[in-house]
Amino acid sequence: MKKILVLGAGLVAKPLVKYLINEDDFEVTVATRTVRKAEQLVENSSNGKAVQLDVNNTKELRRLIKKSDITISLLPYTFHAKVAKICIEFGRHMVTTSYISDEMQALDEDAKKAEILILNEIGVDPGIDHMSAMRIIDRVENQGGKVASFKSYCGGLPAPEANDNPFGYKFSWSPKGVLKAGKNEAKYLKDGQIIEIDGEELFQHYWPLEFEDAPAKFETYPNRNSLPYIDTYCLEDVDTMFRGTIRNRGWCDALNCIVKLGLLDDNKQEDLSKMTYNQLLRTQVNAGKNESTRDAVDTYLGESSNKAALDKLEWLGLFEEKQLPNENTLIDVMTALFLEKMSYQENERDMIVLFHDFLVEFPDKKQRITSTLIEYGLPNGDSAMARTVSLPAAIATRLILRNEIQEKGVHAPVIPEIYNPVLNELEKMGIVCKEKEQDF
Repeated sequence: MKKILVLGAGLVAKPLVKYLINEDDFEVTVATRTVRKAEQLVENSSNGKAVQLDVNNTKELRRLIKKSDITISLLPYTFHAKVAKICIEFGRHMVTTSYISDEMQALDEDAKKAEILILNEIGVDPGIDHMSAMRIIDRVENQGGKVASFKSYCGGLPAPEANDNPFGYKFSWSPKGVLKAGKNEAKYLKDGQIIEIDGEELFQHYWPLEFEDAPAKFETYPNRNSLPYIDTYCLEDVDTMFRGTIRNRGWCDALNCIVKLGLLDDNKQEDLSKMTYNQLLRTQVNAGKNESTRDAVDTYLGESSNKAALDKLEWLGLFEEKQLPNENTLIDVMTALFLEKMSYQENERDMIVLFHDFLVEFPDKKQRITSTLIEYGLPNGDSAMARTVSLPAAIATRLILRNEIQEKGVHAPVIPEIYNPVLNELEKMGIVCKEKEQDF
């Protein structure tokens, strides 16, 4: 029996554990700090185990990895390299859904020497986006064409019927992760020119996004650094390379205000819990004694302010005399507030939207190729976010253990030996990227 170690039992873990635990020849151990969460995932299955683990307990972590054939890390990305080094030491495969960090990439040769695969970026974004893109890119090149422009957009949002708050957003994964990403620097290639955006100005750079079969009108803004994907996808001659995040319209203006107000600051502060949201805001903008908080915020924000954005801040509760939660950083205060106001309720569905837009050139024609994935969560069941993040990782884990994927080293799923079988199985599960071609 093959032994699988799953580290972490967060919001996206359930479909992965359910998929793997249903294989008769797999034994799945879920290790997490709060063992009750792991117990809920394995549900007394005969080939499932739940154990308590503090990942900082290196001795216990090493013991669990050594006795397993493969480790799936659903921990925060900062722990992945630590786990990978132990996997290399004991010759155990590893799977993560996170981006390949520089520290992880540096382990490539060691992983090859240990004859193991460390497969990263096998979720939805990154993950399904890579695999569906590479399937198109490889097909185009095999037909003698080349990609001139590639734009990719992805977002996790409430389904249209659950889109009932002014921000147009609800949390299907780490709220703090969403807010921290709001200060990421960004870089992309447009018509041969490199565009760089400072993290503090991220939400000032957004555009409307509409496409065929889209369930709504969206907006998009740059997702981190798109330039490395020129090499990842082997598109040295591409003129445009853009990866964007999808949100419902109005999100970027509101988040830009929140950033400018300094509310995503992660420096520790004392006595925050003694303040109200209104007092915090007045302090941030140095409001005058007789000045209303909303007017003071409007003046402070200047050109970044507009009525719709201020209305969103008011709905959020930032002008209320309500005590701040017991947190010691402003980003943690905002995380608690966003989660309170933007959580999914019973029977509500989330939605994953992934859209690729290629311009390709063949010797005798030019063509636009699009690929669209729209996946909805199951009411009172698994979210679309959980399914699209964790099922690719689960499928890849099964393929690795069955020796159907035999690559070694540190990889993303951008080669046919990985992306074809994973995408094929996802399609059997109803997770399908629909492609369309148009000559011009």
